[in-house]
Amino acid sequence: MLSNISDLIERYLKELLAASARGMIEIRRNELAEQFNCVPSQINYVLATRFTIEHGFLVESRRGGGGYVRIVRLPRDEKLESISELLSLVGKEISQRRAQGIIERLWEEKLITDREYRMMRAAVDREVLRVGLPARDQLRALILRAMILSLLGKKGE
Repeated sequence: MLSNISDLIERYLKELLAASARGMIEIRRNELAEQFNCVPSQINYVLATRFTIEHGFLVESRRGGGGYVRIVRLPRDEKLESISELLSLVGKEISQRRAQGIIERLWEEKLITDREYRMMRAAVDREVLRVGLPARDQLRALILRAMILSLLGKKGE
């Protein structure tokens, strides 16, 4: 199966991070764009959608002549310090993309099984939640919060 450019960039950056002893890399957006023969906005898209706090990353950017992008993988013990912190990421409403990021993070950290991962993704999908916005994002947050509490926590936390 052919991967799209975003998948290739994501994989490349994750490989660099895995090889980094410090769990951090610094890249130049323009150089990376040249390497993948794409526009710098494609790099921005990958960083904005696949290297988020929900996915367990911190991205810092400095513009200008000496500009760079620093990507830091948050250490596992700092990522999910408490369920209440995770629930605060969900909030009172959440987009499908952010919800899927949180679910993927739970799966990557082996806090949920493959089966739970698939079920959670299905439950928050816009094709299942067939109501208009903003009610859909509010409903998605309620469902995601309930699943997190059910799988990882105690009722009422």
